[in-house]
Amino acid sequence: MLVSDIIELNGRKTPERIAVISGERIVTFGELRDAVRRVANAMLELAEPGDRIGILAENLPEYVECYYGVPAAGMALTFLNYRLHPKEWAWILDNADASVLIVQEKYLEAIEPMLAELPRLRHVVVIGEGGDHPSYTDLVGAAAAELPDIDVDEDSTAWLLYTSGTTGFPKGAMLTHRNLTVAMIASVIEYEPQPDERSLIAFPLCHVAGYHVPVNHMRGGRIVLTPLFEPELWMQIVDEQGITSTALAPTMLNMILQHPKIHDYSLATLRSIGYGAAAMPVEVLRTAIQRFGPIVFSGFGMTELGGNVLTFPKSDHVRAVNGEEHLLASCGTPMCLADVKVVDEQMNECPPGVVGEIVIRGEQVLKGYFRNEEGTKKAFEGGWFRTGDMARRDEEGFFYIVDRMKDMIITGGENVYSREVEEVLYMHPSVFEAAVVGLPDPVWGENVTAVIVLRPGHTATEAEIIATARDRLASYKKPKKVIFVEELPKTVSGKIIKRELRDRFADKG
Repeated sequence: MLVSDIIELNGRKTPERIAVISGERIVTFGELRDAVRRVANAMLELAEPGDRIGILAENLPEYVECYYGVPAAGMALTFLNYRLHPKEWAWILDNADASVLIVQEKYLEAIEPMLAELPRLRHVVVIGEGGDHPSYTDLVGAAAAELPDIDVDEDSTAWLLYTSGTTGFPKGAMLTHRNLTVAMIASVIEYEPQPDERSLIAFPLCHVAGYHVPVNHMRGGRIVLTPLFEPELWMQIVDEQGITSTALAPTMLNMILQHPKIHDYSLATLRSIGYGAAAMPVEVLRTAIQRFGPIVFSGFGMTELGGNVLTFPKSDHVRAVNGEEHLLASCGTPMCLADVKVVDEQMNECPPGVVGEIVIRGEQVLKGYFRNEEGTKKAFEGGWFRTGDMARRDEEGFFYIVDRMKDMIITGGENVYSREVEEVLYMHPSVFEAAVVGLPDPVWGENVTAVIVLRPGHTATEAEIIATARDRLASYKKPKKVIFVEELPKTVSGKIIKRELRDRFADKG
């Protein structure tokens, strides 16, 4: 099955059903099918099957067209995070050896000075006014709305997503049609989106969480786009469009819950709120369930998996709020098409309660990293993909993430898992966000350091923050130092970039 088959099938069965809403724009499945075909044929005029096609844009209907249309041409859609520096965009385009760039007009001025450094980039197509470059509307509009005359292998790369680089240089994860459709089918089975679904896409489409678009389209549901995430705009759209489901990063959900107008909106049509992309603080999750009720669920996945492999459904959240509170810290159990386990350094499965690395096997696991044999080799062992996430599993089979391997702190020979400390710090009433990192120390190796963002209008001292941890954690786990900042560096999906914090405050250990 090809990624574009999702739209072909819906375009045939329910051509008048709404597929995409973006502001005033309404696109039916029939119109989306034709647009996808036009994109594929337009790309075949500019490039060859097997090429990489970059896209730099916010959440727009054209992005959704390219989700399906570029792979339909046998090419790999290469996602560019609009929050990166132009030099980072150029690095990705060069690393991917992209032959075409599709760019939103507002980002054209920033990327243009970089084009001279990309001799292999042959065409630039602009969503909006193109100036010296062809416009997307003209190019795609002139192409045939017919199935492209090309055979596409389901094992060819459909999406090329570069990892967020939170712990190092980004790598290009090659996701095939088969990888993606297996991930989507598993999510349809587990999350059960309905044909009447109205799903608000708050995550950037340049993030792997955008796979929720084809997941909802598989069932004939509509997706509603918001160009950028803003808490009150999100609430307005939920009420105006009768949104039934959405997916959010923990940071996004926390911003909504802390917004002063949270109770000015009904939000009553919501029946599913998924969260993922980063660890969810227990206190934030508890507040979300109090505000929205038992409609919250989560998934654990990563770029290299094309979607989620662990699921923590609504029913288990209900168990958690009805007394089994330890489950609030869980990221769930394995989904139907994924094999997941926790292993030690010798790849032996860890018994319940013992911390090890999560490894995964299944058909949604990436084909490999683009032109990076060393990275691919390091990522796989004995047919299993090594996630780099440290976790434990309980007797019932629930998984609990404790840290990224590269974020684990070693102080005085003891392992400290940053998430455990962060969960405690969130209990302080003045803490809005917390990140715990290890900073160099000549005696202890690393010092546990808390970087804190306070709630608006709240105050707290270093001593108060440390006392919160001292009352609940072993002495070696409590922060030795607290640094207060206005905001934490994050990826486009809301994941805190701890590498930047370690670099910025290295001299404060």
